[in-house]
Amino acid sequence: MSAKLKALQELIEPAVVALGLDLWGLDFHSAGRQSTLRIYIDGPEGVSVDDCARVSHQVSGILDVEDPIQEQYMLEVSSPGMDRPLFTLEHFKAYAGHTVQLRLRVPFEGRRKFKGLLNGVEGDEVLLVVDDEEYLLPVDYIDRANVIPQF
Repeated sequence: MSAKLKALQELIEPAVVALGLDLWGLDFHSAGRQSTLRIYIDGPEGVSVDDCARVSHQVSGILDVEDPIQEQYMLEVSSPGMDRPLFTLEHFKAYAGHTVQLRLRVPFEGRRKFKGLLNGVEGDEVLLVVDDEEYLLPVDYIDRANVIPQF
Protein backbone atom coordinates (compact mmCIF):
# COMPACT_ATOMS: atom_id res chain seq x y z
CA MET A 1 0.00 0.00 0.00
CA SER A 2 1.37 3.42 -0.91
CA ALA A 3 2.12 5.97 1.78
CA LYS A 4 -0.70 8.17 0.48
CA LEU A 5 -3.28 5.37 0.74
CA LYS A 6 -2.00 4.38 4.17
CA ALA A 7 -2.38 7.97 5.42
CA LEU A 8 -5.90 8.15 3.95
CA GLN A 9 -6.80 4.84 5.58
CA GLU A 10 -5.60 6.05 8.99
CA LEU A 11 -7.69 9.19 8.55
CA ILE A 12 -10.87 7.47 7.31
CA GLU A 13 -10.97 4.16 9.22
CA PRO A 14 -11.99 5.55 12.65
CA ALA A 15 -15.04 7.24 11.11
CA VAL A 16 -16.12 4.06 9.30
CA VAL A 17 -15.65 1.94 12.45
CA ALA A 18 -17.62 4.50 14.51
CA LEU A 19 -20.56 3.87 12.15
CA GLY A 20 -20.41 0.13 12.96
CA LEU A 21 -18.78 -0.89 9.68
CA ASP A 22 -15.38 -2.14 8.51
CA LEU A 23 -13.11 -0.35 6.10
CA TRP A 24 -12.41 -3.10 3.56
CA GLY A 25 -9.99 -1.06 1.46
CA LEU A 26 -9.24 2.06 -0.55
CA ASP A 27 -8.45 2.77 -4.19
CA PHE A 28 -7.24 6.09 -5.52
CA HIS A 29 -7.09 6.50 -9.28
CA SER A 30 -5.65 9.65 -10.73
CA ALA A 31 -6.55 10.15 -14.37
CA GLY A 32 -5.77 13.70 -15.38
CA ARG A 33 -8.54 15.98 -14.17
CA GLN A 34 -10.80 13.11 -13.12
CA SER A 35 -9.43 11.42 -9.99
CA THR A 36 -11.48 9.03 -7.86
CA LEU A 37 -11.16 7.98 -4.24
CA ARG A 38 -13.10 4.73 -3.85
CA ILE A 39 -13.80 3.50 -0.32
CA TYR A 40 -14.95 -0.10 0.15
CA ILE A 41 -16.90 -0.81 3.32
CA ASP A 42 -18.26 -4.05 4.73
CA GLY A 43 -20.34 -5.11 7.68
CA PRO A 44 -21.42 -8.28 9.45
CA GLU A 45 -24.75 -8.21 7.60
CA GLY A 46 -23.52 -6.66 4.38
CA VAL A 47 -23.80 -3.05 3.30
CA SER A 48 -26.87 -1.02 2.35
CA VAL A 49 -27.18 2.11 0.24
CA ASP A 50 -27.90 3.98 3.48
CA ASP A 51 -24.61 2.71 4.95
CA CYS A 52 -22.75 4.02 1.90
CA ALA A 53 -24.50 7.39 2.18
CA ARG A 54 -23.69 7.70 5.90
CA VAL A 55 -20.03 6.86 5.34
CA SER A 56 -19.84 9.23 2.37
CA HIS A 57 -21.28 12.08 4.44
CA GLN A 58 -18.98 11.42 7.39
CA VAL A 59 -15.83 10.93 5.33
CA SER A 60 -16.56 13.96 3.12
CA GLY A 61 -16.57 16.15 6.20
CA ILE A 62 -13.25 14.73 7.39
CA LEU A 63 -11.63 15.10 3.97
CA ASP A 64 -12.90 18.68 3.64
CA VAL A 65 -11.35 19.64 6.99
CA GLU A 66 -8.09 17.67 6.70
CA ASP A 67 -7.66 18.24 2.92
CA PRO A 68 -5.23 15.32 2.35
CA ILE A 69 -5.81 15.22 -1.42
CA GLN A 70 -4.58 18.34 -3.18
CA GLU A 71 -6.15 17.64 -6.54
CA GLN A 72 -9.82 17.61 -7.48
CA TYR A 73 -11.41 14.17 -6.99
CA MET A 74 -14.68 12.31 -6.79
CA LEU A 75 -15.52 10.27 -3.67
CA GLU A 76 -17.26 6.91 -4.10
CA VAL A 77 -18.33 4.60 -1.27
CA SER A 78 -19.22 1.01 -2.14
CA SER A 79 -19.49 -2.50 -0.81
CA PRO A 80 -16.76 -4.85 -2.01
CA GLY A 81 -19.38 -6.85 -3.93
CA MET A 82 -19.14 -10.42 -5.18
CA ASP A 83 -15.96 -9.71 -7.14
CA ARG A 84 -14.44 -8.13 -4.06
CA PRO A 85 -11.01 -6.63 -4.30
CA LEU A 86 -8.36 -8.09 -2.02
CA PHE A 87 -6.07 -5.57 -0.35
CA THR A 88 -4.34 -7.23 2.60
CA LEU A 89 -2.69 -10.53 3.47
CA GLU A 90 -5.68 -11.19 5.75
CA HIS A 91 -8.01 -10.83 2.75
CA PHE A 92 -5.91 -13.32 0.77
CA LYS A 93 -5.93 -15.76 3.71
CA ALA A 94 -9.71 -15.45 4.10
CA TYR A 95 -10.36 -16.17 0.40
CA ALA A 96 -8.04 -19.16 0.06
CA GLY A 97 -9.76 -21.76 -2.11
CA HIS A 98 -11.38 -19.13 -4.35
CA THR A 99 -10.45 -18.26 -7.91
CA VAL A 100 -8.83 -14.83 -8.17
CA GLN A 101 -7.57 -12.57 -10.88
CA LEU A 102 -4.66 -10.28 -10.14
CA ARG A 103 -2.41 -7.78 -11.83
CA LEU A 104 1.12 -7.02 -10.68
CA ARG A 105 2.89 -3.66 -10.56
CA VAL A 106 6.03 -5.26 -12.01
CA PRO A 107 6.39 -8.43 -14.08
CA PHE A 108 7.01 -11.70 -12.26
CA GLU A 109 8.59 -14.42 -14.42
CA GLY A 110 7.65 -12.32 -17.45
CA ARG A 111 3.95 -11.91 -16.53
CA ARG A 112 1.85 -9.20 -14.94
CA LYS A 113 -1.61 -10.83 -15.13
CA PHE A 114 -2.58 -14.03 -13.34
CA LYS A 115 -5.84 -15.92 -12.88
CA GLY A 116 -5.97 -19.02 -10.75
CA LEU A 117 -6.79 -20.74 -7.49
CA LEU A 118 -5.75 -18.83 -4.40
CA ASN A 119 -4.03 -21.44 -2.25
CA GLY A 120 -3.24 -19.23 0.74
CA VAL A 121 -0.40 -17.11 2.04
CA GLU A 122 3.19 -17.96 2.95
CA GLY A 123 4.91 -15.17 4.87
CA ASP A 124 4.30 -12.03 2.83
CA GLU A 125 3.66 -13.91 -0.41
CA VAL A 126 0.42 -15.07 -2.02
CA LEU A 127 0.32 -18.66 -3.25
CA LEU A 128 -1.55 -18.92 -6.55
CA VAL A 129 -2.04 -22.03 -8.68
CA VAL A 130 -2.35 -21.32 -12.41
CA ASP A 131 -2.70 -24.27 -14.81
CA ASP A 132 -1.16 -26.71 -12.29
CA GLU A 133 1.82 -24.41 -11.71
CA GLU A 134 2.32 -22.74 -8.31
CA TYR A 135 3.42 -19.13 -8.02
CA LEU A 136 4.55 -17.37 -4.85
CA LEU A 137 3.80 -13.73 -5.56
CA PRO A 138 5.05 -11.03 -3.17
CA VAL A 139 2.03 -9.10 -1.89
CA ASP A 140 3.93 -5.84 -2.47
CA TYR A 141 4.02 -6.63 -6.20
CA ILE A 142 0.22 -6.90 -6.43
CA ASP A 143 -1.45 -3.84 -7.94
CA ARG A 144 -4.98 -5.23 -8.03
CA ALA A 145 -6.61 -8.51 -7.05
CA ASN A 146 -10.24 -9.57 -7.22
CA VAL A 147 -12.22 -12.68 -6.33
CA ILE A 148 -13.91 -14.17 -9.37
CA PRO A 149 -17.51 -15.01 -8.43
CA GLN A 150 -18.55 -18.63 -8.99
CA PHE A 151 -22.18 -19.21 -9.94
